[in-house]
Amino acid sequence: MLGEVGHDHLRLRAAARFANGPVPAEDGLHWDVSALHRHALDGLRAAAAAALGGLVSVGIDSWAVDYGLLRDGRLLAEPFHYRDERRGEAGPRLVHERVPPAELYARTGLQHLPFNTLYQLEADTRLAEADRVLLVPDLLAYWLTGAEVAERTNASTTGLLSVTSGQWDDELIERLGLPPALLADLVDPGATIGTLLPEVGAAVGAPGLRVVAVGSHDTASAVVGVPLAGDDAAYISLGTWGLVGLELDAPVLTEAARAANFTHEGGVDGTIRFLTNVMGTWLLSETLRTWDRDDLRALLEAAADVTGPVTVFDVQDPRFVAPGDMPARIASWCAEHDVAAPADAASLVRSIVESLAAAYAEALQTAATLAGRPVRQVHVVGGGSQNTLLCQALADRTGLPVVAGPVEATALGNVLVQGRAAGAVTGGLAEMRELVRRTQDLRRHEPCSPR
Repeated sequence: MLGEVGHDHLRLRAAARFANGPVPAEDGLHWDVSALHRHALDGLRAAAAAALGGLVSVGIDSWAVDYGLLRDGRLLAEPFHYRDERRGEAGPRLVHERVPPAELYARTGLQHLPFNTLYQLEADTRLAEADRVLLVPDLLAYWLTGAEVAERTNASTTGLLSVTSGQWDDELIERLGLPPALLADLVDPGATIGTLLPEVGAAVGAPGLRVVAVGSHDTASAVVGVPLAGDDAAYISLGTWGLVGLELDAPVLTEAARAANFTHEGGVDGTIRFLTNVMGTWLLSETLRTWDRDDLRALLEAAADVTGPVTVFDVQDPRFVAPGDMPARIASWCAEHDVAAPADAASLVRSIVESLAAAYAEALQTAATLAGRPVRQVHVVGGGSQNTLLCQALADRTGLPVVAGPVEATALGNVLVQGRAAGAVTGGLAEMRELVRRTQDLRRHEPCSPR
């Protein structure tokens, strides 16, 4: 994405797009991160050619938790994909034998997800061969610059960062038997990681281009792009996952928060993303893939015409995490719980939408209760903000206004941090979000009577 940032303007345009998904292999699902690197170089080349006056910097964000193992600077194998069904089998048990879950939460503030980095590392048979682990955006930055760093917001998703100090938890790392040198030095959003290696700069037509650390966990960048105002607003960064939560200044390390599976992930400018992972539009995309259809808009229009009650199912059931036949899995859930399965495609899509909205409404209420903070408005950003049926269902189920947009909140947050580092914008999160409000298309959904 090519961004233009200034005092009164904030614009994005796509420089290049490419597919990305899990790659099956004999030992499980992987990411083809080497291909992502090639695509990123193609995108940089296209952006450099399109940028009048040249590029100022580049920032990288991606999903969290997954990593590459390096030995002497070389990638040992393509990284595992967090949706690989075997990722969560042994790791949690091995970690919890050394560090009880309650203590782990007190140290890291991280919700229990079986694919968190520390669990993956504990079960990774290749770890003994490695001398460095880099999360995906840090790995790409290393290939661009030669600098090995760990950006702090993404490092906070590993389960190895102290929630109170914001530093690597050396005692925890030692107890888990991980080599301390395995982890790179931490950097904050806005820091310069380095400049493009000479051969990279020449290849993309941008010699000497700065690579700037941003909120490299995509949700950290997305929350920068949420037009929050005041302490009574919540957000949902809605894509494959729905990240539902609040922005806080201090952690909520209570047993209730741990039991509710709320996490504390690092945000830009030292903030805390107090949130929980809820299933996202993955349910819809996998359903369409199973049906071999690409007409989501038409299906949503048909779903909007469904009258009467529809089945609301538990979108957090583990059976829905891995790729596969989602309609069959939903039908099996309904059969196990003695409720009627949706009878046709429109009813199934409506059931998915209502089930997601119900889960988000429950998560929002839990977040407000745990943090002792009222929520009077909900912001939905990311690709899911375009789903007007889902946004309206959320407004109806919460009884709160829902502000949808911007769609490209992650890219906006990324370029805003770069723009501030370059001096194109000034101020903190409030000023950057005000720029988002002034320049981006937002849609407001008022609550109606719940269905």
